[in-house]
Amino acid sequence: MTTTVTVRTRVKGLPWAALSACLLSFAAFWIAQRASHANMLDLSVYRAEGETVLAGGDLYAMRVTSANLPTTYPPFAALLFTPLTLFGVQEMRELATLGNLLLLVALAHLSVRLVRSGPLRRGRAAALLERPGAALWVAAVVVWCEPVWQTFRYGQINLLIAVAVLWDLTRRDRSPWAGVGIGLATAVKLTPGLFVVMLVLTGVARARREGRPGRWNPWLRRAVRAAGAFLSVTVAAAVVLPYDSRRFWTEMIFETSRVGRTEETANQSLSGVLARLAHTTDPGVWWLVVAVPVAVLGLAVAVRAALREDRPVAVVACAVTGLLVSPISWSHHWVWCVPLLVLLAVRARPVWTAGAALVFASNALWWVPHAPAPVRLELHQNAWQMLLSGLYTLLGVGLLAALAVPVLRARAAGGPRGSRGVDVQAVAKE
Repeated sequence: MTTTVTVRTRVKGLPWAALSACLLSFAAFWIAQRASHANMLDLSVYRAEGETVLAGGDLYAMRVTSANLPTTYPPFAALLFTPLTLFGVQEMRELATLGNLLLLVALAHLSVRLVRSGPLRRGRAAALLERPGAALWVAAVVVWCEPVWQTFRYGQINLLIAVAVLWDLTRRDRSPWAGVGIGLATAVKLTPGLFVVMLVLTGVARARREGRPGRWNPWLRRAVRAAGAFLSVTVAAAVVLPYDSRRFWTEMIFETSRVGRTEETANQSLSGVLARLAHTTDPGVWWLVVAVPVAVLGLAVAVRAALREDRPVAVVACAVTGLLVSPISWSHHWVWCVPLLVLLAVRARPVWTAGAALVFASNALWWVPHAPAPVRLELHQNAWQMLLSGLYTLLGVGLLAALAVPVLRARAAGGPRGSRGVDVQAVAKE
């Protein structure tokens, strides 16, 4: 009898409105994806990587699909892709779509948890965030953002990477698993390694501030676990795939051209914007001139926020920094728009949140002339077209600048080092 009452109570307590809205949105999204004939090219590459590993072939000589795509991830990722060979192509695509929908819910849930862990402003958005089913409402909306749409279209692993990192950074500091998620994500795709850099810098800064008691603080412990997880699986992959591992870490890692063309509209990093601005396929040294200061600024904002116990800003700032300074950041890499939008919803004015949401949901970057190789229409864009094709990059730079303003003002005014929170809302009101 007690069990029956408990089950009924739990069923009645479920957020049915949020669940219904999420399922309806997902169903419409699934239909729209099928109607668009999403080919999931990248998922086919992952499957081919698994087949190549099982067949003992040369992983980095492989070229597959109609787009002649190569392997670009470390060998450990190829080992993870081997289970894809157990399914037929159609079954694999259906399972990948279902898995990515579940990962999107997980990302929304972790984004809500992350933002709740920091200083919250009073307001309707903050109140909604505290209600049951908040993550389901978020997932029902963000599934229509262009980065998420493209992730599903190509069968990409961006949601998996983001979930692994956020799962890690929402763990308790004393958790023995804190750091493992970031380490494994970095072993699959190198770009999450910037979070390890943030952990180290924050840990060192805290140790210097606190002296001897802070020498072995939670940030440094998490960084060490992340490095340990990365090295463990990377070494294991080298034992299983010695030839491919040697080739990747000594050759392939330096061949950024394997990832794709820098000037493509889909490349929403600083290097892509500079290439289109200069009408060139290679921005050269100008990329470093711009990317290095942005990297320093972004990491400074992230570390400063972490020291002020504002983890949501620290995580979003680090993620955006990585997207900006990476040589290639395809639009589907920007699934970090999910925690970014949740953060803005509770920290900034509604007009700024709506504007950012419009950027990610409008598909505006595709309103410009673009074409697959060997055509290079991106090299002939006019000023308005360049603006549209760099919207994610401009938004990211603007966000970092806004987050840096209160930090710079506090330092100029000699404010207390322990004050909580980087006030996005204060910046947005200016």
